[in-house]
Amino acid sequence: MFLDLKFHDIPNTCSKAVKAAAELGVWMVNVHASGGERMMAASREILEPYGKERPLLIGVTVLTSMESADLQGIGILSAPQDHVLRLATLAKNAGLDGVVCSAQEASLLKQHLGREFKLVTPGIRPAGSEQGDQRRIMTPAQAIASGSDYLVIGRPITQAAHPEVVLEEINSSLV
Repeated sequence: MFLDLKFHDIPNTCSKAVKAAAELGVWMVNVHASGGERMMAASREILEPYGKERPLLIGVTVLTSMESADLQGIGILSAPQDHVLRLATLAKNAGLDGVVCSAQEASLLKQHLGREFKLVTPGIRPAGSEQGDQRRIMTPAQAIASGSDYLVIGRPITQAAHPEVVLEEINSSLV
């Protein structure tokens, strides 16, 4: 299970939340990379006793519902891809397994941070799907071709009249 709670707090509090998630036996847990390198490193360190059984620890970069104007509204003047690269580099330096980013940044991150650094990409919309509140989107096939490791596809599946059919169509598009 991917526990997508996006923890963001002081290092001590955040790392305790990550440990609680590990105790639940989750496969992957995330923290906001904007919490800083110390917060992310503390979260990674608390997972060390779990060894090979530890969950993947992923840093959230820029939400896929945000674009340049949204970043400017919170005082970030760089373009989304530049800010994503900055936060992803910070996450890698802190020892995280990867990041959550839009598929639009996947190729850039694989180039700068390596093929082994995991990329979890929300904002995935099958052709013909509603965009909803997502801004930086790609189709499943485009996302895989760009270097995404794990696709997060929510509403196009969960709000479909026949979710299993949509999932089968997505899987077929990736073969």
